[in-house]
Amino acid sequence: MRHGASYLEEEKLGKAFDARLLRRLSKYLRPYVWLFVLAFFLSAGITVIEIALPYVTKTAIDSVLTLPWVEVVSDAPPAEGAIPLNGGRYLVRYSSLPRALREELELQGKLGGRYLFVPEGTPGAELAGRYPELFARLPEGYAISASNLERIPREERLPLQVGAVRMLLLLALVFVGFLLLRFLLSYGQVFTLQYAGQRIMADMRREIFGHLLRLPMSFLDKQPVGRLVTRATNDVAAINEMFTQGLVNLVQDIFMMVGVMVVMFRLEPRLGLLLLAFGPVLFALAVWFRKEARAAYREARRRLARLNAYLQEALSGIQIIQLFLQELRSFKRFAEINRDYYRAQMKSLLVYSLFGPAISAMQHIAIALLIWYGGKGVLSGSLTLGALVAFTSYVRMFFQPLSDLSERYNIFQAAMAAAERILGLLGQPPEETGERIIPDLRGELEFQDVWFAYNDEEWVLKGVSFRVRPGERVAIVGPTGSGKTTIVNLLLGLYRPQRGRILVDGVDLRESDLESFRKRVAIVPQDVFLFAGDILENIRLWDERVSMGSVEAAARRVGLEELLSRLPQGFSTDVRERGARLSLGERQLISLARALVADPRILILDEATSSIDSHTEALVQRSLHDLMRGRTTIAIAHRLSTIRDMDRILVLHEGKLVEEGTVEELLARGGLFRALWELQFKGAGSAAD
Repeated sequence: MRHGASYLEEEKLGKAFDARLLRRLSKYLRPYVWLFVLAFFLSAGITVIEIALPYVTKTAIDSVLTLPWVEVVSDAPPAEGAIPLNGGRYLVRYSSLPRALREELELQGKLGGRYLFVPEGTPGAELAGRYPELFARLPEGYAISASNLERIPREERLPLQVGAVRMLLLLALVFVGFLLLRFLLSYGQVFTLQYAGQRIMADMRREIFGHLLRLPMSFLDKQPVGRLVTRATNDVAAINEMFTQGLVNLVQDIFMMVGVMVVMFRLEPRLGLLLLAFGPVLFALAVWFRKEARAAYREARRRLARLNAYLQEALSGIQIIQLFLQELRSFKRFAEINRDYYRAQMKSLLVYSLFGPAISAMQHIAIALLIWYGGKGVLSGSLTLGALVAFTSYVRMFFQPLSDLSERYNIFQAAMAAAERILGLLGQPPEETGERIIPDLRGELEFQDVWFAYNDEEWVLKGVSFRVRPGERVAIVGPTGSGKTTIVNLLLGLYRPQRGRILVDGVDLRESDLESFRKRVAIVPQDVFLFAGDILENIRLWDERVSMGSVEAAARRVGLEELLSRLPQGFSTDVRERGARLSLGERQLISLARALVADPRILILDEATSSIDSHTEALVQRSLHDLMRGRTTIAIAHRLSTIRDMDRILVLHEGKLVEEGTVEELLARGGLFRALWELQFKGAGSAAD
């Protein structure tokens, strides 16, 4: 089994964030750019609400849950709206005092306790009348200190704070309103992004598959089918994840971090600077993570690619493994590859397990410093309790995007690798074709000194020259590897010769329009491929111009009646994937019927009766004889008994045309053809003489 580097080519990684690739991918985003613009606006709205929620909590604590008035010793009113008390003291709203003045008053010992002001004519004023010893009489109402408020029975305090209760209700409604709005914005963002992502995936898959259909066989032959399938499935999904989760969420994270820093600096610049002090450490940690995570990811993906390649190969050849008793060796090899993948995954997990807890540890250190430094600010009067509580929420909101960095990095790294592979595939030039259309194809074929190699200069055909007249039946024989199938591939335009020319009715095949040419050619391969679907569609290949009468006539000519009579639904019977419901011989009969309804001018047979029993073969040979009449026929013959009626035989050996003539002429010549004949029939050649 193969374990070469070719299996790992798709795991080559570029940059985790490649602006060049993003520019090339932007053409898929462009038709839906307004959806992404909408998503960005929704993200900005979500960010604003997220930042506003802690501020609502701060307002509730500072303006409602904490007594709003403070006693200040001063010779003059220290702020606008101050209410005079006796003895050079004033009641001032705490929030109206500038931060610098609060700190100065605190240092001078002139900042007293908290008070509740009860205006005249409110329910609280009646309570003041019952407890005159606890209230201070003011010109426009009453004032009660926090300590005296505690002396009033709990069930009687509520009338004092009716306004506070109303404010709490209002703030609670605002909080719920923000949550509802965030839900609506989040729903709109997710739906918008997923809708755009699904449209982009559909467009990309359509373009990839359409491009695959136009690629030359010289490229497709070198690509494992699973790898090409991955381009249109997993790789497209990885790019969709980048567009729908990585890119927009990254912008939202930036919005969040910038917004949090702005709010923190407005509330308390010194605490904002304290948080910025973590910047160098966070930057160093991010650089380390990028380097180590990239190396670990690359190695893990390489090992996974090797594991997938081995699994695919082993499962495809499981019958051979069991027949030749290779289970133990195969299991040991798998265990070795699996162990390598496990070790690579553990290295990757180690990087991620260190990065996440490191960010979390710094977050909690920041909160601890905030409690210590901010707590002192609350005690000194430079910071409110509500602001301190809000700061703890903002610190978590600031570090959350950093915690998500590993996930974002994985998304971008996988998407960039997928984009490199997809764009590389789409960059492959399509199959070359000319523009010249032969309106009335006669079927004259000519090879002129054709040289061809699948790889470099490992020549499969070496200077092959021959001419086939219109309507002539020519068989190509030779040992395995002599180049028989290659001639057919070149004739169909699936490959281009490196030297020489192939002429069709005197026109170089390079100049011919391959689509129009192939419409006049039919091939009956030895290994028949049937599509999932019914027999009818596999015969006419979805060409609605082919009538049911033509299909039935073709089925009769190749002997399909017996098969159709056994099937429950006749022509409508589902053959299942690759024709799994039918035997190889039955699939070959359908392939013959397919060629008949195509009514080709050039017919190519690749041992079309090799898997049919003797009785059916006789019937099919008669049908083929009728089918070949008047048509140019090229037949690759593995069984020499099927070429007796051919007009001419071409004998290939090691890529060269070594003999040419009828069966009788070649047998009489006593060359390679005679040797092959005698080898196959074991003495029948002497009788033929």
